Amino acid sequence: MKSLALVVLLCLGCGLMSSSFVLASPHMWSKLILTQHWPSTFCSMEHCDPKFDYWTLHGLWPDKGQECNSSWHFNVTLIQDLLPDMQKWWPDLITPASSEFWQYEWQKHGTCAAKAESLNSQHKYFGKALELYHTLDLDGVMKKFNIVPSETYYTFDHIEGIILNFYSVKPKIQCIHPKGGKVQILGQIEICFNSDFQLANCEHSETDTLRLIDFLNVKGTEFSVCDHATPVYYPPLKGKPSM
Repeated sequence: MKSLALVVLLCLGCGLMSSSFVLASPHMWSKLILTQHWPSTFCSMEHCDPKFDYWTLHGLWPDKGQECNSSWHFNVTLIQDLLPDMQKWWPDLITPASSEFWQYEWQKHGTCAAKAESLNSQHKYFGKALELYHTLDLDGVMKKFNIVPSETYYTFDHIEGIILNFYSVKPKIQCIHPKGGKVQILGQIEICFNSDFQLANCEHSETDTLRLIDFLNVKGTEFSVCDHATPVYYPPLKGKPSM
């Protein structure tokens, strides 16, 4: 009997260890990062023609896990009803007629986000990203508080302060840093949500720069967290007068 009890206890212990391992999996996320980029800055690096004079979606990224299910292939027919919104608000800035960008975002980030029941299909994932994007209305908030594309430089603290005060959470703001260091160019803004889709503070980590080099579109692009002391250039759309 004692031997049998020992075996049972060992089995229970193994089960608990197995459960702990699953819970500790790097694919289990606790935060979503809604990332938007400024087309003029992006296209200045990637040599594309920016046709959008508003902040467009880059992606909805879980804070842990990448390419969680390589067998879960992207199928554009599953999001047909979302395509008009996708093309307008979440475009591939280099090849707007392509769905390759969305395919990549689904494979790399969507299959990880799908660990949550609320995001466990392509339609749920892309639909929720669009919903959060419209709810935030980052472009509208920036304009409301007179943060507009301009040849006049802004301070980083001014831009961050506007976003922080409006949403009551800390964003992560990224720039590119031309050689010389006299100015940095505003390029990308992250705003974070918890697993219940409530706003949450974004946190900086050592992997940020690696994560920002995301998708073929931004191969070689080096966004990094903006420097607090360096003036920020928010470039107008090419051919469009600054406001």
